[in-house]
Amino acid sequence: MATDYDAPRRTETEDLNEDSLEELKARRSEAQSSAVDVDEGDTAESFELPGADLSGEELSVRVVPKQADEFTCSSCFLVYHRSRLDHENGSEMICVDCA
Repeated sequence: MATDYDAPRRTETEDLNEDSLEELKARRSEAQSSAVDVDEGDTAESFELPGADLSGEELSVRVVPKQADEFTCSSCFLVYHRSRLDHENGSEMICVDCA
């Protein structure tokens, strides 16, 4: 697009002063749209309150055995990848978080 550098420059306030009242109303209504995206699956029933009784709930988790490149920290007893190993004391392995 060609630009005419000799033409007088206009500021935003000049542009707003020349807009019609109907155009300004249309812009305002577009900016303040009352439409809200509501996820049907996002209901109040899906939220858990603190102290709620969860004794009837079941947790389903897939347990994967410790892999060859993992170790169990002898301090916190969590399983980590070998890259998280800080040092070994004999047969005890310590992670970087516990070191």
